[in-house]
This record gives sequence, C-alpha cells and structure tokens, in this order.
Amino acid sequence: MSDKESREKLILCAKKEFAEKGFAKASLRKIAADAGLTTGAVYFFFKDKNGLFGAVAKEAMDGFFALLSDHLRNEEKDGIPHDGFVRGYENDFARDLVTFLYDHYDTVMILFHKAAGSQYEDLVDRIADELDRSYLIQAEEYASRFEGKKVNRYLLHFHTHMQIEAFTHLLEHVPDKETAYKEIRPVMDMLISSWMEYVLEDDN
Repeated sequence: MSDKESREKLILCAKKEFAEKGFAKASLRKIAADAGLTTGAVYFFFKDKNGLFGAVAKEAMDGFFALLSDHLRNEEKDGIPHDGFVRGYENDFARDLVTFLYDHYDTVMILFHKAAGSQYEDLVDRIADELDRSYLIQAEEYASRFEGKKVNRYLLHFHTHMQIEAFTHLLEHVPDKETAYKEIRPVMDMLISSWMEYVLEDDN
C-alpha cells in the first residue's frame, strides 16, 4: 500500500472502531490490525489517538463550521426581519444543514455521542459559543428597535441549546434526510418565533 492508501485505510478502520467503542475505549492496536498495519503506522501518520480522531472528524467538522459560519454571517448582515416572524424563514438553511448532517451521519454521531476524552468532547459548547456570539449581535440590534428593552442573556443561551438539541434529536430519531427536513421545518418556525418573542426583556 502507498502512504496515502495506508492513511485512508487507518481512518476508515478508526471510524468503525470509534463508532463502536467511543474515543476513550477505542484500541489503536485493533485499528492498526484491522487496517493490516502496525501500531507504529498510527503514530507515524497521526502522532496519537487524538490526531487519528481528528482525521476521522476533519471533513465533517470543517464542512459543518463553514456552513454554520456562512449562515451566521448572512444573518448578522441581514438582521432580524422588520415585519416580524415569517413562517419558513429558515427553510433553505434547514435543508442545507439537514443534508450535510445526514450525508456525514456516521461521523456526526461519533462527534456527538462518542467523543468523550477527545479534542472534540466539548463540541456542543463550541457550537453554542459560535451561535451565542452571533445571536447576541442580532439580538442587540433587535433590542435597539424598542425603547426600554434589552437582551435576555439567559433566554438567548437557553434558546441556543434548544436549537442544538432540535438537530441532535432529529439525528437520533429520524432515519432519512427527506423525512428529517419535513420534520425540522415546523420546529425551526417554532424556535424562531419563540426567539423573537422572548429574547428581549424590560430594561429595568
């Protein structure tokens, strides 16, 4: 095998091992054996187990955060609609995100459920931080339209976690992306309408 083939084989076998046992209990020896290589090959290509886990996760992580960052930048630029809640406002993003998550389903499930002990064990917090940063910008602009109102920081953060939970729940309970897209649309409408109603509080 070439170095490229060996590296790809290790990533493929590691993905299977991480999915079955999680990061903490995964065996580098077994991964190497399944790939027909020595444990030394793992250290040669990836330095350690975390490096190997990062290689498994890289495509999904890079793609997810690129998709999320582009969406949030556009939202910050456009601001909250002045005519209030519009049903279906996030349908395009919902489809893009559902498509991406289901196209990378196995890796995404490893990252959300099998990453304890790895460099990505705080993934939910990382996502929440990125959302909170952007939502605070949008919420403060929204609050500026109303005299005597300010951002309810607790509700903002709580709502961020509700959004993350909406998609992790979808992945766990809905088997295919077309059904997932159908199910997430009213959930997104509910989340957006509640965000706009409750994210502000009286400034006193």
